[in-house]
Amino acid sequence: MHSGSSGGESHDTPTHKKIPPASSMLWVRNLRRYIGSGAGLGSEALMELEIKRILFEIFKEKQLKSQESGTIPSFYKKKPEEGSISQRVQKLAKYRFLKKQSDLLLNSDDLDALWNCLRENCVIDDATGAEKMNYEDFCHIASVCTEQIGPKCRQFFSPSNFMKFEKDDAGRIAILPFYLYVLRTVSLTQARIDMSEHDQDSDGFLQSHEMESYIMGLIPNLAQLRDMLETFRQTYCRIAAQKFFFFCDPHRRGKACIKKILLSNCLQELMELHQESEEEVTETEQAENWFSLTSAQRVCDMFLALDKDASGSLSKQELKEYADGTLTEIFIERVFDEHVRRGKSSRVNSREMDFDSFLDFVLALENKDTPEGLTYLFRCLDLQGRGFLTTADIHSLFRDVHKKWIEGGNYELCIEDVRDEIWDMVKPSDPLKITLNDLLGCKQGGTVASMLIDVRGFWAHDNRENLLQEEEEPPEEESQ
Repeated sequence: MHSGSSGGESHDTPTHKKIPPASSMLWVRNLRRYIGSGAGLGSEALMELEIKRILFEIFKEKQLKSQESGTIPSFYKKKPEEGSISQRVQKLAKYRFLKKQSDLLLNSDDLDALWNCLRENCVIDDATGAEKMNYEDFCHIASVCTEQIGPKCRQFFSPSNFMKFEKDDAGRIAILPFYLYVLRTVSLTQARIDMSEHDQDSDGFLQSHEMESYIMGLIPNLAQLRDMLETFRQTYCRIAAQKFFFFCDPHRRGKACIKKILLSNCLQELMELHQESEEEVTETEQAENWFSLTSAQRVCDMFLALDKDASGSLSKQELKEYADGTLTEIFIERVFDEHVRRGKSSRVNSREMDFDSFLDFVLALENKDTPEGLTYLFRCLDLQGRGFLTTADIHSLFRDVHKKWIEGGNYELCIEDVRDEIWDMVKPSDPLKITLNDLLGCKQGGTVASMLIDVRGFWAHDNRENLLQEEEEPPEEESQ
């Protein structure tokens, strides 16, 4: 029975046939051979295969070079050649990115709608009459503005933005500072986009011709510059751009960082020309604003008046006539030594100051109290190029001022007394020498520089008390 049942069981159990591997099947081999030849693929599939093959070869080539060069990281990337596919792709990607960022900005209609929404949903402070909002109002206004304007205004209604503003005892903020914050953010972002469009190599810096091109595009939008003569526009852009580079390019590399430009006071000063009516701006304010048309014409006329031989550059003799000849000869000599490049001519006296160098010269003299202006002047005062001034340097510098002072019919001076007074004003950390940091730290560096290079500057310091009284007298007369 056992053998019978066993035999029966073996009869009933199904036999499993072994399936051969796919690679051994004839139809699989034929299909692979057919596809591998490319005959069974469409044009798109063939193209994809070809791209993969090329990319794989490039990858293998780079991998081989990387192994040969070791583990040194790449710190320099060659810029794409002009007209190459890489450059075109880069320009297209940059254009689309800037277009997307520009579309996310609030336009003038959106800003008007935001202001109206703020005023309609705020509360009036009984004590001051100021329009304010608490955080609940802030969130409600955010919802209303999102419905009216769109989601692009939500970025301004974050809790962190609300906490940036000063709050009263009830935890409310004024709506005007918040609106001005939105306005300034939009303005700076738009300026960043516009500057990036002029940044041809997309490195985050603007060269002089790129900055001039940016300013040229602003002229039609600046109310006080719209009537500028077409023939003067290029000269104006050159004058305006030079101030940006004087303050934002301290190492004189020929390019200024866009971020630094946006954060500088220069851009804010330029945007002040948006004011519709020049009647709101006094003549003094126009003269003090480097970017005003009045100031630009003044600087241009000054250069033309000094350029006696109409050569387009100034010699030392011509520059001595600046400011009615009150600057000392040693200072003029030092300006040419430190800030004027020697010409290509082999003549000894071929070094002359071009228009751009003249603009830097004027900017330094008119901004002596700024770090940039004082740095420019300190290089001229540092006769030995040692990075500091000694009592001998002060004596040599003031000697020319003393000469002009006596020629002007003023009382006799003791140079040693003036030297001691300068030392008392600066209070240098090292009692034997004055450094640039000492001049910047004493907050009187501009006054000290004026005393050493300009007889008129020394006269203003010597008569400072009388000048202060004269400034205080007109309001007293009006009050009487």
